[in-house]
Amino acid sequence: MTNLPDSFHSPATLRALIITCLCVFAGACSVAPEKPESSAMVASGPAARKAGVEGKKIDVVDIAPVRPKIKLTGDLLYKILLAEFAGQRGRLDLALKNYMDLARSTQDPKIVERATRIAVYARNDKAATEAAKMWEKLDPLNPDPQQVLAVMALRNGKMEEALSHLQNILKYSHGELDQKMWMIANLLSREKNKDMIMTVMQRLVASRQDQPEALYAYAHVAARLGKLDKARELLKRTLELAPDNNSAAMSYIAILQRQNKTKAAINWLEKALKKKNSNDFNLRLTYAQLLTDVKRYDDARRQFEILAVQAPKNSDVLYALGLLYLQDDRLDDARKYFKRLVKLDENTNAANYYLGRIAEERDNLKKAGMYYKAVQGGNTYFDAQVRLGLIIARQGYIKEARKHLQSVHTEGMKQATILVQAEAELLMDQKRYKDAMEVYNKALDKQGFNAELLYSRAMLAEKMDRLDILERDLRRIIAKDPNHAQALNALGYTLADRTHRYDEAYALIKRALKIDPNDYYILDSMGWVLYREGKLDKAEHYLRKALSLRKDPEIAAHLGEVLWVKGDKEGAKKVWNTALQETPHDQKLQDVIHRFNP
Repeated sequence: MTNLPDSFHSPATLRALIITCLCVFAGACSVAPEKPESSAMVASGPAARKAGVEGKKIDVVDIAPVRPKIKLTGDLLYKILLAEFAGQRGRLDLALKNYMDLARSTQDPKIVERATRIAVYARNDKAATEAAKMWEKLDPLNPDPQQVLAVMALRNGKMEEALSHLQNILKYSHGELDQKMWMIANLLSREKNKDMIMTVMQRLVASRQDQPEALYAYAHVAARLGKLDKARELLKRTLELAPDNNSAAMSYIAILQRQNKTKAAINWLEKALKKKNSNDFNLRLTYAQLLTDVKRYDDARRQFEILAVQAPKNSDVLYALGLLYLQDDRLDDARKYFKRLVKLDENTNAANYYLGRIAEERDNLKKAGMYYKAVQGGNTYFDAQVRLGLIIARQGYIKEARKHLQSVHTEGMKQATILVQAEAELLMDQKRYKDAMEVYNKALDKQGFNAELLYSRAMLAEKMDRLDILERDLRRIIAKDPNHAQALNALGYTLADRTHRYDEAYALIKRALKIDPNDYYILDSMGWVLYREGKLDKAEHYLRKALSLRKDPEIAAHLGEVLWVKGDKEGAKKVWNTALQETPHDQKLQDVIHRFNP
């Protein structure tokens, strides 16, 4: 005992441990759990023979092993104390050795049970097997040692032995078949030998093909082991036998999703909802969520509207409807659902954030700021604070806006970068380019290499006609990441547009296009450098492709210029006029039109 920590020598600690040890030995260490409902059965098999009740009708709950009368000697108490102290100090090997000795010498079911559980916890399979066999012998109708022995048999490749123990679990454990099967399913799904476990479950369920509970448990094991085709097949049969089993239905949908069969999941749900007369809330909710995932927003919204009638206070449904109406630019409808969430005091942070976005969209900056201030946490908190800072700036309070942004708490480099960009952006909006450049310089001096900040500083440098800074920052990004398509494209376009270094520009843009061949900005850059080189037909090809991907006024300006220079003035006017209808105030577009067609 001299090696024990000082805390273990205190009277309180020793008293508590002695009481614990006495309870373990006496079988009175805790209040007995509430007695479950009885499970009457006719006992049969080897375990029943051991218990002397074969052929008799018994109540499994009431069958308890007889404990031997053993005198609590000093030596016995010392061993128990030593085992308990060792366990508390993390010396499982010493605790297990002493409890195994006690189990062998006392043959007391409580001591044997404790030895078994310590052996399992210590992952000592040999000791666990020995102790569980003693426990089974002393308490043959108890399913707990059967669980240990089943697992140990599986780990040793003894399938028939494992099956025998699993059958005993089904016979002697309390509860309905589905509870027993799920207990076995959870037990087996943690083991590593997938093929053997699948075979064991198949054998176990072979005589229960008409019992959906058994098939469902088998499907659970198959899914946990990654046998998704088998799991899907079993769940399908389960649902044929028990079409109202919603848990099985949800599992079936989950398997289809894991197999990337979203379309099949949607089709199945549509049929299921028709059969169930459209009243099943969970199935419809899953259906609506899947429709959202595949961007069938109108269909998803209709489903959520039905759900809102069924559950008008369900926060998930109201939130989804708010987002879907926002997606469709129906701001009044979206606002209605977010306001209902606030009134219900559900998901209020996100609701206030989106109410702020709606107010900001309507240029009601004061109200937007009020809503953003009401966001006190959650996933939208940081973005709300950034937008609040930008709103303060738009109201003319630049100093206060910068102070607010600088006070926002950040988690990680990404958020810190966003705050720097936001502060620089509000200064750029005021044409305070030198101040914005100072913000980027200070941040980069502090952080070192940051590709996003370097890129942002390069774009600011272009506005300031500091192409030296632009080229230096973009080349630094490219040196670190040769496949940074955005930096390659920006440098290539700038060289094509602002210098005569066309060969360099072409090479950079070509590299960017190889990395991202369908990026409309890069296609526009390629068209522009080819135009600058005088290759008008090729330039038109790339610019038309870019415009087909994105109706961008700058792309339209470029394409119109190429067409005009080629002599197709009517074609140029058509492109420009179409773009003007969508973006009548774009400065670059207007500049090009006035330059060629004043």
